[in-house]
Amino acid sequence: MKVLKLPNLSFRFFLLTLGLCSIPVTGQNISNERINELARSYALSSNQMLFELLSIPNDANNAEDIYKNIEWCIKEFQKRSFKTTAIETETVPLLLAERSSPENKKTVLIYLQLDGQPVDKSKWFQENPYTPTLKIKNQKGEWESVPWSQFENYEDDWRIFCRSSSDAKGPVAMFLTSLDAIAKENIEPDFNIKVIMDFEEELGSPRLPKAVIDNSELLKSDMLIIFDGPRHISNKPTLTFGARGIATITLTTYGPITDQHSGHFGNYAPNPALGLSKILASMKDDDGRVIIPGFYDGVSIDPATQKILQSIPDDENEIKDRLQLGSVDKVGSSYQEAIQYPSLNIRGLNSGWIDEQVRTIVPASARSEIDIRLVLETDPLRLIGLVREHIEGLGYYVTENVPTKEERMNNKKVATFTYEISYQSFRTDFDSEVGVWLKSALKNAFGEDPIMIRMSGGSIPISPFVKTLNIPAVTVPTVNRDNNQHSPNENLRMGNYREGIKTMMAILSEPLND
Repeated sequence: MKVLKLPNLSFRFFLLTLGLCSIPVTGQNISNERINELARSYALSSNQMLFELLSIPNDANNAEDIYKNIEWCIKEFQKRSFKTTAIETETVPLLLAERSSPENKKTVLIYLQLDGQPVDKSKWFQENPYTPTLKIKNQKGEWESVPWSQFENYEDDWRIFCRSSSDAKGPVAMFLTSLDAIAKENIEPDFNIKVIMDFEEELGSPRLPKAVIDNSELLKSDMLIIFDGPRHISNKPTLTFGARGIATITLTTYGPITDQHSGHFGNYAPNPALGLSKILASMKDDDGRVIIPGFYDGVSIDPATQKILQSIPDDENEIKDRLQLGSVDKVGSSYQEAIQYPSLNIRGLNSGWIDEQVRTIVPASARSEIDIRLVLETDPLRLIGLVREHIEGLGYYVTENVPTKEERMNNKKVATFTYEISYQSFRTDFDSEVGVWLKSALKNAFGEDPIMIRMSGGSIPISPFVKTLNIPAVTVPTVNRDNNQHSPNENLRMGNYREGIKTMMAILSEPLND
């Protein structure tokens, strides 16, 4: 499907379509009372746009559905006077939307993500995960559906349940709505806006780095804002100045060439699930620390960094209570310290069958999917090499392919090891221009300094922009932390939707050229 390049419509024309004939004012803060009024009003009036966006299936593995999302974005950004350009890749394109003025000196690049994780309908508490469903918590503490027509009567703790409601179509709707709200106030940002939309983020954005390199002039900007992710657990306004990168490993061990009857061949044919379990268990100690030599090399928490981490108002008991954990790993002395280190996580295991499909066999193979979260101080290739060397040190013959009969017969233990590096970590200084500007915007809107987080534990594909375009980047999270992103029953808290609109209005109206 071809994505068309649309003509640029003037911002002046956009204002005229709204009945605003006066010349717009650039870079002007909105009073606290007025911004609260507008956020509430536009959260209500945007409900049909939000419903329409969330209703479009967006599994990143389904290109046909992704193109429907691209078409929707083209339509909505055209309404708001943006020129759109498809940045072609080997699969689906990225979409760039631009709006500029000759008077503006600075250009802000904004990153938005629109694809989503797959869904397992059997585990959602509603018929269709792509039908936005408004819910309230009843007296039993259960989420109960209410008609979408009740949106106009919403309360902050109501939720919208739908795939990608929080990760990350909700922020897309917030951004578009905030543009409408400041237009109503006859305010125009005093900076040029470029919006890059990613439709393969949940696949690790594998084609993004090359696209950024090939289109560096087109994407040229002074700073990058990422509207993605959850706020601090306190749900207060938050700025995050970095994120870990990510690499993945697929590890497979082998037993008999086909599944065998466990009565006939148990105690004789080695079980690959047991072998895989031993490999994985050998990588960490009982406190959750990776014990592969050199895994944490290069990472240290100096007193200045420790002070930054301790300034974040985490309640460790509350975090454990929410996760229902009696104990936590000891990689760091706190949650914030733990995510400053690379991690080694088992994200999935498969061998044989369980539940109603269980059968008495020695399985033919066992597979584990592993992710490694990366930090700036560590080289992803070195970490992957350390993991492979560790497996070889356990006596395994390690190959990148499915082993041949000869390889299986000539080696006591065989494993297939493949990997992929998606992107590296990034980190921006608190006192950078973009950091100071965003902090000022959020303080003007909410009356207090935002919570400033050095680095989030999750990963977003931002380092290609930071490295190639040589610009600083900051994430502005808006959604509720308990949103079940990537999981069944993903949801968006209505109070966060309203405050997300407020946050983006504050940023769009905050002077940048002063």
